[in-house]
Amino acid sequence: MHTTTERRHRWRNHHGDHERSGLHRLFQHGRGGRSVRRGNVRVAILSVLQAGPMHGYQVITELETRTQGRWRPSAGSVYPTLQLLEDEGLLTSDERDGRRTYSVTDEGRASADEHPLTGDRWLGTDGASEPDVPRLARSLVSAATQVMRIGTPEANTAAREILIDARKRLYKLLAEDDAGSAS
Repeated sequence: MHTTTERRHRWRNHHGDHERSGLHRLFQHGRGGRSVRRGNVRVAILSVLQAGPMHGYQVITELETRTQGRWRPSAGSVYPTLQLLEDEGLLTSDERDGRRTYSVTDEGRASADEHPLTGDRWLGTDGASEPDVPRLARSLVSAATQVMRIGTPEANTAAREILIDARKRLYKLLAEDDAGSAS
């Protein structure tokens, strides 16, 4: 017989496996959206602080603004990184209005210049204003759900045909890619 702990552990693994693949990965809505590798958090913070001194919350909101809401770093990743960058001599800090405010040192500027954040490549996007495929897919599912819930039978039939056509066209793109790479 399984103990309560074993049952709970198996349940967690079941959901953990589900979260790593399939539709969940495409449609996930985590707080803060995309995750960013640790080294990129360092570079992002240095880049943001080149605009002027900021406290931790300002750094978080500025990063969210610069990524147009696609990434909002957690305080748990920003504050320890700020402290680490200060320990490494890339930042200095002082108290202003009861808050610790960080500024970039000359060494920090040089480090940020070595790894410029242009085009949001560090976030995994090209920086274009067009939404990415997963975002468009979520929008499509939302629209189809609304048609299903409140649309007329005719609207549901038309939506079904549109979705079937879209699926065929997407698979056709993949087939064309395969044909192009085979030659």
